[in-house]
Amino acid sequence: MGLAPFHIAFPVDDLAAARAFYGGVLGCPEGRSSARWIDFDLFGHQIVAHLAPRAAAPPTNPVDGHEVPVPHFGVVLAPDQFDALAARLTAAGTAFIIPPHVRFPGQPGEQATMFFLDPAGNALEFKAFADINRLFAT
Repeated sequence: MGLAPFHIAFPVDDLAAARAFYGGVLGCPEGRSSARWIDFDLFGHQIVAHLAPRAAAPPTNPVDGHEVPVPHFGVVLAPDQFDALAARLTAAGTAFIIPPHVRFPGQPGEQATMFFLDPAGNALEFKAFADINRLFAT
């Protein structure tokens, strides 16, 4: 088996908004659902939006000159997938916390990255490495 699919469950305060954002804007196919949760396929990974009260804004940590929201989740994409997703998010009018850019240029961890919030305020990061073998490079 290749890379095992990752699973994460996260809170949302509006399932219709989650469905529109994850299914519509991000293009995630929908799996099972109920009146309280929805499964989505995020690039082969199972993410589950659970209906719950809105949480406070996440804290941040400084990384390469930007305040990165903690916690956050996302997927490491191929560069062409990253560019296509960035264009899709921009066309949808997404307000980026940290817009698409290259972090750590010229260093072992050089990567394209972007951060944004879902409608419930959950932070997401998507990134891409020109050489995926550098994912854990020090």
